[in-house]
Amino acid sequence: MVFSSTIFLFAFLPFTLAGYYLLPQKARNEFLLCMSLLFYAVGEPSFVFVMLLSIAINYLMGIAISAVRSAGQFLRRLVLVLAVAVNLALLFYYKYFDFAVGLVNGLLHTELPLKRIALPIGISFFTFQSMSYLFDLHMGKTAVQKNPFRLALYVALFPQLIAGPIVRYADVAREISFRKSTTDDFAYGLNRFAVGLMKKVVLSNNIALLADQAFAMQEGHFGLGVAWLGAIAYAFQIYFDFSGYSDMAIGLGRMFGFHFLENFHYPYLSCSISNFWRRWHISLSSWFRDYVYIPMGGNRRGNVYMHLLVGFLLTGLWHGASWNFIVWGIWHGMFILIERLAKHRTWHLPKPIGWLYTMLV
Repeated sequence: MVFSSTIFLFAFLPFTLAGYYLLPQKARNEFLLCMSLLFYAVGEPSFVFVMLLSIAINYLMGIAISAVRSAGQFLRRLVLVLAVAVNLALLFYYKYFDFAVGLVNGLLHTELPLKRIALPIGISFFTFQSMSYLFDLHMGKTAVQKNPFRLALYVALFPQLIAGPIVRYADVAREISFRKSTTDDFAYGLNRFAVGLMKKVVLSNNIALLADQAFAMQEGHFGLGVAWLGAIAYAFQIYFDFSGYSDMAIGLGRMFGFHFLENFHYPYLSCSISNFWRRWHISLSSWFRDYVYIPMGGNRRGNVYMHLLVGFLLTGLWHGASWNFIVWGIWHGMFILIERLAKHRTWHLPKPIGWLYTMLV
């Protein structure tokens, strides 16, 4: 089920809002959890059990991390590594197994069969959310959640379940336990949802018609102008689609009393690739910064350029199990390295040229 679908707009959302506000405060979390599971089950009935398995695993791992908090550093790290390994194993099986088999077949000239595993929608998002909970728990940034239904609500909450933003447990922990639903919040949420819906349905879907036609043309059957028109159209299509979804997610969250952080901040006004990644899909770039780049050493110890490149390689791989995503991640990482080197040499581009360079990249 998608937010712009008729069944969501005229059936699921009105029923969920009505039930939520008619119920007493103490029953709202359970109702919202049930509706979130139903939301996921409409599109992925069999994969609800995969998400529930992930929730159960991370609930138990959270308890284990909390239990060894006062133990030695080796044991605490061992439990964390085990918890992360289980999450990554689940993600690897569903998202990367066939890609890995294809790599082995290509390198070793073997003929291992592909499993053709169906990919559960949103598995990357709810896996990364769960791991952020474990990381923050390990670092003492949040308290363990001993109520499994509250942790399940954090992971399965339908506004951000399918395509983000990646919400960190520490940011919504208090609101999961208790939140106020005000008229101002509801009005803001409704307005934000409407803006996002307009971006998706009116802008992105219509621009996609132009982009799809350009990309569907056979090589040699179009000129330079059509190629640029298709590329520019796709740039606007993906921005209005993704930022529109984030707007709808933030708006829906606000209607139920949750305050999600912003995920986009005018990225196409950026004058460098570094600045672009501080504005585009902020929840993902900050996730890799806090849980990959800084733990590797960041810019304080080790090779900062290697840290940046690994971070962007993983960012590309997170988006999809194919070479084009890996190349895309390396492409962005390469320009991040170039900009960092240029900054150290006190070389700065004028803003108009910087903006043009960023858009071309």
